[in-house]
Amino acid sequence: MAVVSIPLNAVAYQSLSVPLSGHVIRLELQQRSTGLFAALWCDGAACLSGVLCQDRSWLVRKACYGLPGDFAFVDTQGTDSPAYTGLGARFVLVYEEGRNV
Repeated sequence: MAVVSIPLNAVAYQSLSVPLSGHVIRLELQQRSTGLFAALWCDGAACLSGVLCQDRSWLVRKACYGLPGDFAFVDTQGTDSPAYTGLGARFVLVYEEGRNV
C-alpha cells in the first residue's frame, strides 16, 4: 500500500479534514505540556481521542476503531517525539491504508 503524507502547520492546535481511502478523516492535534495528542474521526464518527503521538508509533493500531488505515509521525532529523513547532517540516505525519486491518 502507498504511504501518504498529511500536510500540517506548525501551530499548537489544529483541526483538519482529509479525504483518505474513500472516507473523510478529521484529525485534531493539540500540544500539551506532556506531549502532542491526537483525536480522529471517520465520516463524522469519533474513533479515537487522547492518543499520545510518538516517533514512528502507529496511532490507531486496531481495525475495531473504524478507521480504514493508520497514522504515524516520523522525525526526519532523529527519533524525537513530535512537537508542534516542527510539524510539517521536521515531523511528518504519514497515513497508510489498511495498516490496522
